[in-house]
Amino acid sequence: MTRRTALPGFGLTLGMTVTWVSLIVLLPLAALALRPWELGLAGVWHSVSEPRVLAALRLSFGAAALAAAVNVPLGLLIAWVMVRYRFPGRSLADAMIDMPLALPTAVAGISLTALFAARGWLGALLAPLGIKVAYTPLGVLVALIFVGLPFVVRTLQPVILDLPSDAEEAAATLGATRMQTLCRVVLPALAPALLAGFGAALARGVGEYGSVIFIAGNMPMVSEIAPLLIVIRLEQLDYAGAAALGLAMLALSFGLLLLLNRLQHWLPGRAA
Repeated sequence: MTRRTALPGFGLTLGMTVTWVSLIVLLPLAALALRPWELGLAGVWHSVSEPRVLAALRLSFGAAALAAAVNVPLGLLIAWVMVRYRFPGRSLADAMIDMPLALPTAVAGISLTALFAARGWLGALLAPLGIKVAYTPLGVLVALIFVGLPFVVRTLQPVILDLPSDAEEAAATLGATRMQTLCRVVLPALAPALLAGFGAALARGVGEYGSVIFIAGNMPMVSEIAPLLIVIRLEQLDYAGAAALGLAMLALSFGLLLLLNRLQHWLPGRAA
């Protein structure tokens, strides 16, 4: 006798899920993993170890990590205010948080370049201080902070919304200062969500292209990002070389996200 389950059509739905995941995710990743080996092991190593490639990888991953680190406290502050306080214009401010996600990346890049160029509104104020943003690695950092902030805020908002205030009130009753309450009560409870938001912003920043190329200046060995190198190789019909660089980025990104996932399991604020 066939045992009935609580989920009708489980076999069919599981088969459809596996099929779609295979078509959308696994097959493209398999093609990316297999295409570079047309060059041979030595060719793949040479393709990803060129000084220009290494400089682009350092900039892409370094700027993405730094931008995500900047977005964590900034995103925590914004998410806390949006959840815990009511003020005029709150709905408008909440909608503006998602603007970097809705705005075409090329438009974001052009807007940031116009703002931070030497004659832009913000660039003109920074120029007398000797700070140049547009067409430098600092411009890459600014663009990645802009596109990554919504990921941190939206990751933290539901967690803060479900965070009970009992522990904060108890800490205040026992004489703890607000800073002690923040460091010993709030942050440990939010630590897994903070790490998840950091990972989401990092992943977005590593692969960001449209908002970066306009403000970066794209100078080889200085402000050239790895995704741009992939596009350049594709334009040169070097498909295997482009796939090799993409595979290197995939491996590095997967390793970083795996490390962050393992760290989440060790954090004291993670639910059992």
